[in-house]
Amino acid sequence: MKAKTVDKYIAGAPRKAQKRLREIRGLIEKIEPKAEERISYAIPAFFLNNKMLVYFAAFKNHVSIFPFTKEMGVSMKESKNYETSGKGTVRFPLDKPLPTTFIQKIVRQMVKNNLARTKK
Repeated sequence: MKAKTVDKYIAGAPRKAQKRLREIRGLIEKIEPKAEERISYAIPAFFLNNKMLVYFAAFKNHVSIFPFTKEMGVSMKESKNYETSGKGTVRFPLDKPLPTTFIQKIVRQMVKNNLARTKK
């Protein structure tokens, strides 16, 4: 059964991932308190100005945020420490500390990109 709220998604995630998901959620809320939280494509997402801002999700051995692309302007050098995919996903293993500073940079850039798209 698919979760209808972010709280229910987190509660149904693998136990090891739940704390990480709450941390990511908190970082996003702190950076952009006006963002609207919802479930989209069966995973947690935040939207700003009715446009996608960021998705995040839990898996057995990692949590992910997306989209993440070279065009974002976030240091790709930093991303070399994490597994990424061609589909714009960056994965953070559950057995390592969550890189909050790196995640904050990604989210801040996503906010900038969102605001730029809104102005067009």
